[in-house]
Amino acid sequence: MPIEIKMPALSPTMEEGTLAKWLVKEGDTVRSGDLLAEIETDKATMEFEAVDEGVIGKLLVAEGSEGVKVGTVIAVMAGDGEDAAATPAPKAEAAAPKEAAKAEAAPAPAPAPAAASTPAPKAAEGERLRASPLARRLAAEKNIDLAALTGSGPNGRIVKADLEGAKPAAAPAKAEAAAAAASAPAPAPTVANVPDIPHTAEKLSNVRKVIARRLTESKQQVPHIYLTVDIRLDALLKLRGELNAGLAARGVKLSVNDLLIKALGVSLMQVPKCNVMYTPDQLISFTRADVSVAVSVPAGLITPIIKGADTKGVAAISTEMKDLATRAKDGKLKPEEFQGGTASLSNMGMMGIKQFEAVINPPQGMIMAIGAGEQRPYVIDGQLGIATVMSATGSFDHRAIDGADGAELMAAFKALVESPLAMLA
Repeated sequence: MPIEIKMPALSPTMEEGTLAKWLVKEGDTVRSGDLLAEIETDKATMEFEAVDEGVIGKLLVAEGSEGVKVGTVIAVMAGDGEDAAATPAPKAEAAAPKEAAKAEAAPAPAPAPAAASTPAPKAAEGERLRASPLARRLAAEKNIDLAALTGSGPNGRIVKADLEGAKPAAAPAKAEAAAAAASAPAPAPTVANVPDIPHTAEKLSNVRKVIARRLTESKQQVPHIYLTVDIRLDALLKLRGELNAGLAARGVKLSVNDLLIKALGVSLMQVPKCNVMYTPDQLISFTRADVSVAVSVPAGLITPIIKGADTKGVAAISTEMKDLATRAKDGKLKPEEFQGGTASLSNMGMMGIKQFEAVINPPQGMIMAIGAGEQRPYVIDGQLGIATVMSATGSFDHRAIDGADGAELMAAFKALVESPLAMLA
């Protein structure tokens, strides 16, 4: 029997995706675990693996097809002993739910008896209208005037059966106008007027569309507060050199970013009021620091997560971060490896950026923006000297985190970076 290969849900929020590229062709024999296609989701471009074994019979969705709904049959595989060339494509009728077929076969309900030609007496002014709670609710939903109905229940009470066949009351003029406005098509988005200059145009990927939507929502809906501190890096750089010398035999080389991930994880646990998430009716406080780290990939930006950064050793963080970054650039991260996190860290220091204010990644409550370390005049023990200093800026969701709590986190982060042995204890 032919095996249907359906569009997978590669993330909890995925409803549709783009079939970017087929990695097989009709007639190919595949085994469980073989790569079938590259799927562009709302988060990243990911590889789709085969679950069953067989021969690819027909590819039903072409490469580059956008908006393919999750669950859509995209290919058909022939099983053992079947002719792949003769594998039939699934019929459209087969996709229809069985309930629809049952509904067609069921006899149409008999028409409700016509309402009596004589109008029902309306309740006298000031008299309480007798109707069951269910009848009142249904009447409100269907805009039916209960006063125009005759009740068949005890003492003339209007019940659900009395609403069958009743016509909705005429909507007031204002309601009609509102309904007309609601049914009117939404205005089309304004198309940018591209100047008459030689250029190229590239269609937006799903990833870029999601980045644009989420960042716009973040700046519109999340009240950001920014706090900046200057941090002396000399002690951290010295410790990094010593650790790398000791870890060389294990093939581990720490980066400054690895140590900063650790520092942020520890400081979030020292100031738990900043390790939070805001919801419309709750403030969620986390008991573990999962740090999302911004990584630039060809499609845009993705944030793989170092889970439990507060408790992991820096060597483990370094090894895990290198693996996550490599697979992020290859589009091979699993959804659980980049979805979630309690706070984020974005480091643009390696690009020479001195200071910047990062946009919060909802629903997280904060993000730490790291600038470049550079030699600056610095007061050391009351004397002006030269030190390696970087600027770090925390962006905080002011709905969840007060300014004083954000300042406490920045102070804790600064103290850990300037005295790094404390975060290794």
